[in-house]
Amino acid sequence: MKKNLNGRVALIVAVLVVCIYGIFGVPSGVTGKALTEALTNRIHLGLDLRGGAHLILQVQVKEAVNAETDNMVARIEQDLKKADLTFAQVYKPNPLKPDGTGKPELIRIEGTAPASSNAMRSTLDTKYSNEYDVGGSADSWTLTMKPNIQSDLEKKTVQQAIDTIRDRVDTLGVSEPVITEYNLGANQILVELPGISDLDRVKSIIQSTARLEIHAVVGGPYPSEQAALATVGGALPPDQEILHTSGNLAGSNGADSVYVLQRVAVVAGSEFRSADPGTDQNTGQRNVRFTLTNAAGDKFYDYTSHNVGTPMAIVMGGTVREVANIKGPIRDTGEIEGSFSEEEVTALSKLLRTGALPASLNEIETRTVGASLGADSVKEGVTAAVVGVMVVMIFMLIYYRGSGINADLALLLNLVILLGFMGFSTATLTLPGIAGVILTIGMGVDSNVLIFERIREEVRAGKAASAAVDQGFAHAWITIVDTHVTTIVSAAILFLFGTGPVKGFATTLTFGLLANLFTAVFVSRTIFDAHLNKMKPGELVSI
Repeated sequence: MKKNLNGRVALIVAVLVVCIYGIFGVPSGVTGKALTEALTNRIHLGLDLRGGAHLILQVQVKEAVNAETDNMVARIEQDLKKADLTFAQVYKPNPLKPDGTGKPELIRIEGTAPASSNAMRSTLDTKYSNEYDVGGSADSWTLTMKPNIQSDLEKKTVQQAIDTIRDRVDTLGVSEPVITEYNLGANQILVELPGISDLDRVKSIIQSTARLEIHAVVGGPYPSEQAALATVGGALPPDQEILHTSGNLAGSNGADSVYVLQRVAVVAGSEFRSADPGTDQNTGQRNVRFTLTNAAGDKFYDYTSHNVGTPMAIVMGGTVREVANIKGPIRDTGEIEGSFSEEEVTALSKLLRTGALPASLNEIETRTVGASLGADSVKEGVTAAVVGVMVVMIFMLIYYRGSGINADLALLLNLVILLGFMGFSTATLTLPGIAGVILTIGMGVDSNVLIFERIREEVRAGKAASAAVDQGFAHAWITIVDTHVTTIVSAAILFLFGTGPVKGFATTLTFGLLANLFTAVFVSRTIFDAHLNKMKPGELVSI
């Protein structure tokens, strides 16, 4: 009895049309150049095929811990004053040093009144015991950040760095960048930017902390650090720091000077809501106009209201760029002026908009992949895929005769569906991804071999062509599903724990296996049924 295949044929044609649209979209023409351009717009090439920049960066998470405890010092001072508890100083006895040493998680309170020891213990436990281990008694206390809190902060810092880098990369206009945690090293980030060749520019944009801060000025300018230390008896208090000047303050001859500032910033980089480049209409100097968040604006207003006539310093990149006296209360808007070039103003405003990095980044590995190497990889990879497909198709035709045509049609449709998936999902095709395509071809042929060999057994057992085909697909179906599901699970593990190229392999392999389930079973069966409808009674299937 002949089967009605109209519904199945319509579904196959619809899938084919949709996948071709996924591959090419709506091309500007039907010429080879127009189709190639449409293909490259839909199927994005990875770093190893297109060329570009490759960086592995390590986040200096201790800096985030140091900044967190800096803020906590200011908070503790405020809370103790509100509770009417006397103290001499709140400081960090061993803050983070430039060489990365120190214990920034440690805070010390000294000069408390022994008579208020119980009240002090109660206040510290109530407000800080969830995040800090509190120790001490009488006139000195120690707060140490708990290990789990520090670990969570470090993880958050790495993720925030990834988000910030991604925002900055978006401003570069890079398509399909890979920015992810690099699981082969602690606190490391993998950055791959296809099509980018200027590695120095990329590093300056990505790694710049661009942390703009406003600090209270304790004293200065001084001609040297030694002169600054002499004013405080040779030992800098823990809540203060010495910073050098740059820009206009450094002078046209580059003469250096230093300022003594309060360590804790009045306003920090993360509290800037927006920033835009501009030019002062009176002086013609380039500047950056900034706007603070509402909370930061209220805090800044409170500070400037109580410190009219005192100096404050604009600190950027660890140097003092400007120092100005507070003439009146300032809330949430202001301007940064200085000897900026046009590129510096644009870069600074861009970096402030995307947010400051929570910690600095150290380069572990940086390299570029040339476009010529990428082109060679594309050529060789595509050649390998084409040769593999042709050899497999010829083998199927020779070994399975007429049924080999069925297998070849299913195989070609498998590739079309796979590329269509990638076009719709905007997945990136890498060199390992091409390897995944070739492996998919092998898996597709394997499915056909399972089905065809089973059909051969049924034909040798004397069954009619239609019965042999029915039994062949029925018995091979479970085996095909089992092999595909187990391979997809393996690919999922590679995708979850692998890096960029490995994920590319896992992605194409998974899409290819899903496509193969459709083509090897549904499409191939439809082709067989269409052929059986045309066969005469008693005629054997060519297999």
